[in-house]
This record gives sequence, structure tokens and C-alpha cells, in this order.
Amino acid sequence: MRSQAFNRLLNAHLLRALPLLLGAAGFSACAGDASVTSAWADNASHKQSFSRVLVVGVSPDVDTRCPFERSLVAKIKKGGTAAFASCDSVAKKNPLTRESIEEAVAAKNADAVVATSLVAKKWELKDGGSYDTRGGAYYKAVDSYYGVYGVPVVYADFQAIDSITTAQGEVHVTSKLYETHGATVVYSVDTKVRHISSSDVGISAITTSIAEKMRRDGLIR
Repeated sequence: MRSQAFNRLLNAHLLRALPLLLGAAGFSACAGDASVTSAWADNASHKQSFSRVLVVGVSPDVDTRCPFERSLVAKIKKGGTAAFASCDSVAKKNPLTRESIEEAVAAKNADAVVATSLVAKKWELKDGGSYDTRGGAYYKAVDSYYGVYGVPVVYADFQAIDSITTAQGEVHVTSKLYETHGATVVYSVDTKVRHISSSDVGISAITTSIAEKMRRDGLIR
């Protein structure tokens, strides 16, 4: 049988540890729950890696796009890979154009471009003459809406979309990695984050998930 002195000592330790446990639980709830999947493009070599990456946030909201890009740049750089935000590399941030991205690729000697865009849309986009409605939101099943390096094809629709992150709730984004020699997609990452308490938390959760997945798959250091 435990002595009263032992019980008092045990209770004292538990009381000291409780704030730390609660703090850890609170941080986990605020950080968001992320699920990440990746895929290689058909016929793409799985042994490719890149050393200089240009990051593009495909969003009409420059005020959100630039912090997102800089956050992903910081996460990519952690392993030693050079990375650059398009917001800091193009002469004109808005509108987003293929020409401006190609100029930034040349200026930074980038061998890859990572373009991230929202998957869930609030408006209807036709795909092959029919609407694809999954989960109550509208999705583009193919890449015809976005062109090379994630540049939107129809700017009128592009200006109507949400920013790349949401203030609260959840967000679903897709990131496509293009090799710059042929401007072709070689790899993609699909990221879903739930329980987002703020846009800053959302950006951090998304960019951390993307960078870590690319690192595990050997695309960056």
C-alpha cells in the first residue's frame, strides 16, 4: 500500500506537469490536422531532385499569396535547398503571368517551380461539358483551368476565387512541381488541413506539410 507521503509527492508532480500537458494539447489543436498524398507524373523519373526552387502561390490575393510563398520558401530552405518566392523575384506581382514566372526562373536559375492552388472552388467550372461536383464544392478534375506553372487560363474566374488559405476551418490545396527545362509537371502533392484557427496557422500547417512531403520523396534536400 502506498504511503500518504508518496501520494502527496505523486500529486505534486502531476500538478506541475498538468499545465505542460494542457499547453501541448492546445498547441496541437491550433496547429491543424494535415493529410498529405503525393504522386509522380506518368513516365517521370522517381530519382529526380532539385536544388533551386521557385515558389508560386496561385491566388488573386497578393496579400495572402506573398506570405504563403515566403513561408514555403523558409520550409524548403531548412534542408539546404535554395528557394525563392515569386513575389520577391518578379518585376510585377499582379497579375500572375507565365512570362513573369519564366523571367524569374531565368533570373534565379531555378531548376523547378512549385505552384500551389486551391482545389475546392465556390463556382462552377465545366469539364468536358459537364459539372464535377464532389463534396458540395466544385472541383476541376483536370488541369485545363490552370496553365503552365499554375497560371490561370481565365482571369475573370480567377479573380473570384478564395485566397489560398482560409481564416478558419479547413483548406484543400494541390501543389505541382514543374521542371523548368521543359516546363512540365513531374510531381504533385495534395494537402488537406483541418481545424485551422487562423490564416497564419493555416499557412504554416500547409507549407510544412508540402515541404516535408517533398523532402521525404527526395525532390529536395
